[in-house]
Amino acid sequence: MIEAERTSAGISLEELKGIRQRVRLRKPQRVALHSWAFAQLGDFIVYKARRAGVPVVFVDPAYTSQQCSECGHVDKRNRVDQGLFICRNCGVVAHADRNASHNIARKGEAVWTAGRESRVPATPQGVSGRRSQPSSQLGATSKPGPSGPG
Repeated sequence: MIEAERTSAGISLEELKGIRQRVRLRKPQRVALHSWAFAQLGDFIVYKARRAGVPVVFVDPAYTSQQCSECGHVDKRNRVDQGLFICRNCGVVAHADRNASHNIARKGEAVWTAGRESRVPATPQGVSGRRSQPSSQLGATSKPGPSGPG
C-alpha cells in the first residue's frame, strides 16, 4: 500500500471469487485453503487503498501462472513446480509467484487504461436518474460486479 501511494500507482488483485472450487489440492492443503478468508482479505486491501487514495482493480487470474511475463508465451509446462517458472519459449527463469505477479500487474494496467480511455458518453441525468461513475473512481469498489471491476 505504501509503495503504491508513494509512486502514485495502483493495486491489481486477482478476482478470487470461486477459488475454492477452481483449485485442486491434496487433502491437507485443502484444509488450509478453506480456512482462509479471501473475501475479507480483499475487502481489507480495498478499504486501506481507499483511505490512502490508491486505486484498486480486480483482474481475471486465468493463465497468469503459465504465462511468461517477459515474452507472453503461455504453456502449462512453463510452471515447472510450485516455485519455479521456466519459459519454454524464451528460456527466462523466475520465481513462479513473482512471474505471475508481473502478469497480474500487467492485466491490471490494461483494465485501468481501458477504463480511463473509454469514450462511452455519460447518460443524461433525466433519462435514468443516475450519473455515470467518473473514471477516477474506477476500481474503487469493494465488490466488483460479475463482469469485473467498477
